[in-house]
Amino acid sequence: MTVFNPTLLLCAFGFSSSLRPFEPFITAFLLGPDKNLTETQVVNEIFPVWTYSYLALLFPVFLATDFLRYKPLLLLQAGSLVVTYVLLCRARGLLAMQLLEFTYGLATASEVAYYSYIYSVVELERYKRVTGFCRGATLLGSAAGSLLGQLLFSVAEVPLLHLAFITLASAAVAFLTACFLPMPSRSLFFHMSPSAAALSSSSPSEQMKEGREAMIPRSPESRDGGSGPLEVLKMLFADFVKCYSSRPLLAWSVWWALSTCGYFQIVNYIQALWEDIHPSGRLMIYNGYVETLATLLGALAALLVGCLPVSWSTWGELALAALSFLMAACVFLMDMLGNIWVCYGVYVLFRAVYMLLITMATFQIAANLSVQRYALVFGVNTFGALLLQTLLTLVVVDSAGLGLDINTQVRRCRPGEVQVSFVTHVCRFPPQFLIYAAYFTAIAVVFLVAGLCGLICKRISKAEEPTLEVQELSSSPDGTPCM
Repeated sequence: MTVFNPTLLLCAFGFSSSLRPFEPFITAFLLGPDKNLTETQVVNEIFPVWTYSYLALLFPVFLATDFLRYKPLLLLQAGSLVVTYVLLCRARGLLAMQLLEFTYGLATASEVAYYSYIYSVVELERYKRVTGFCRGATLLGSAAGSLLGQLLFSVAEVPLLHLAFITLASAAVAFLTACFLPMPSRSLFFHMSPSAAALSSSSPSEQMKEGREAMIPRSPESRDGGSGPLEVLKMLFADFVKCYSSRPLLAWSVWWALSTCGYFQIVNYIQALWEDIHPSGRLMIYNGYVETLATLLGALAALLVGCLPVSWSTWGELALAALSFLMAACVFLMDMLGNIWVCYGVYVLFRAVYMLLITMATFQIAANLSVQRYALVFGVNTFGALLLQTLLTLVVVDSAGLGLDINTQVRRCRPGEVQVSFVTHVCRFPPQFLIYAAYFTAIAVVFLVAGLCGLICKRISKAEEPTLEVQELSSSPDGTPCM
């Protein structure tokens, strides 16, 4: 089978699995007459299950992906999406919707197999190109799905339940597409080929001479291509220690984990905020158009990263601080203004800024990593983001924790609770989005301090270099002053 065939199938899989016309309207659907759930149930009891299941399943799915050689996990991803939308179309009640969130978490955790599969069926020098094709297919599928859903809902007046059926059909197409993918004979860790093992143990200079991209040499434990679980775990730990001992990689990874945690929270609960400001039961909503625009502008921002005249090695941390402040301002405006059009606009800006920065972080992290370490570092960063998101969800969102309201403008009284004034509400019960704005502000402050300290250290080191040169020139080889 040529490279073209699995690449085409992978792009078709990515497009069909991302084509979800129903997704921009899931909160409106759960709150509507089809499911008849309350906002407290949806926000504080149903949505948190996705976060917990995603975190619990990510590491075992990561290992199973490599051990089973990717294709079974692609089938699991598509199959989980099918089960998710079957439950959405047919099941009712709180427990059924929580089970739905678990199956969706399984599908999300299985997404790691999609890009990992590429390495097993194409040559290393084509990996970046094929990755670009597959990423473009998923973005196109996501944008097309949101646009199709909005057009069917607002123009053709198709019921939301029918959009769920269309999304179910798209997930079924993804499952059938995955069935035709070839079964790889090798993988990154458990089933390494001898040539891959030799390449991973070669030095960066040797790889550059061969015309390959520079890679950090693998640890000695991995050179024999051992495939036992214990050997793989030892290799992963050794690689983990070596990778995160690099300060630049650590800084970008910390930002990755912190910002992705906040990004997940915003994307997960933005529809609930829109419902509070602009109820779908009484007014026309345009979530699909907004998601389409946000996806396309995010992709454009990612493409423009290479055109920005910024020395990321020097100004990277300060750029992260400045743009994190912008993201914090976007979240703050969403919470405080209570205008749906402003909320739509700043949400699009928020996602575009995040896509710009996460693409830059991806490039900076992957620049000097082998494919094996590339997968490891991104997996660890995602796991860190999910761990932080789980803590944030447990404390802020979950009904077992504080169970806070979505935004400042709307106060949801619980049974037996007396409505409080706006000032008392803000002082005693800060809403979720106000907390998220403070969270991004804290990220910005941390990287502002780190960036300023880094610049000061570089200035001091540069100022000391001429002094050392003058001292060397003013002394003879035996240390006596020159006349």
